[in-house]
Amino acid sequence: MNDELFRTKVAIPKSKFEFGYKHKAVMMGSCFVENIGAKLKSFKYRADVNPFGVIYNPVSVCSSLRLLMEGREFVEDDLNFHNNLWFSFYHHSKFSNTDLSTCISDINIEIQKSSKELKEADFLFVTFGTAWVYELISSGKIVSNCHKLPAKDFNRYRLNVDEVVSIYKDLLVELFVFNPKVKVVFTVSPIRHWKDGANGNQLSKATLLLAVEQLTELFEQVSYFPSYEIVMDELRDYRFYTEDMQHIGDAAVKYIWQRFSDTFLNDDSKQIQKKVEKFVLAANHRPFNSNSESHQAFLRSSLVKIREFVEANPSVNMDMEIESLKKNLLE
Repeated sequence: MNDELFRTKVAIPKSKFEFGYKHKAVMMGSCFVENIGAKLKSFKYRADVNPFGVIYNPVSVCSSLRLLMEGREFVEDDLNFHNNLWFSFYHHSKFSNTDLSTCISDINIEIQKSSKELKEADFLFVTFGTAWVYELISSGKIVSNCHKLPAKDFNRYRLNVDEVVSIYKDLLVELFVFNPKVKVVFTVSPIRHWKDGANGNQLSKATLLLAVEQLTELFEQVSYFPSYEIVMDELRDYRFYTEDMQHIGDAAVKYIWQRFSDTFLNDDSKQIQKKVEKFVLAANHRPFNSNSESHQAFLRSSLVKIREFVEANPSVNMDMEIESLKKNLLE
């Protein structure tokens, strides 16, 4: 029986701005950019994903983008120390380190790289996770991550629609001066922030959706991809979630990726992607006997094909796959 009879499908028009292997993308925010960004990178598209780590609220995403446009260099005074770790309130805890120099170095290397990526990007994908923010009482600044500091150190509140729109009106004007060609695609994460309560989570998502709607109306280069609606309306079944019943599972990510591909990817890139998938599988193939003549012939043939492919498609980086194949070749 036709599966379409048992669900309502979210209508998504083909984007007037196509994305492909010749383009660059910067992706910032919460779960959607993590999931779709991982898919893009696995298929060798040029995507720079979350240079500050996962960020959930609009103010912190805005602050991060401004730091990239400034090419800000962090110094010791920009960091904090707690639980024997150096950390930045602008960054996810994956940047935290017991060594001060390492922490600063890791942060600055990523900012320097991603500042260049943003300057050259054709697309900026931004996912908002929540309108709830944590304001550090001692500084009055909204943080990207609380780094397990006591709750009493923060003032927690929900942004309103006007605040989000006002912040991003200014930011987008600055961004389009910094990179006039960039197209901005907003999404709202379908992941529920259950600690806000059912009603609090819905009010948060509604705030984000209304703010994004206004921004798409204000700027021609700004659009919206309905990942939130896809999960809420098409995939409204707990089998599409992980065991915590909050995060979406692999089947949902795969489906959202398909809808994303249909919306943004051009036909040439879809054809190239099929070849990329075959090369990645070939490089990752682990036979029972790697020294057999048949496998060695397979490696040599794959190397020839992948090198010819890269020569014809220089925007696709297959260095990792080439090195993997070469490493398993017998001298």
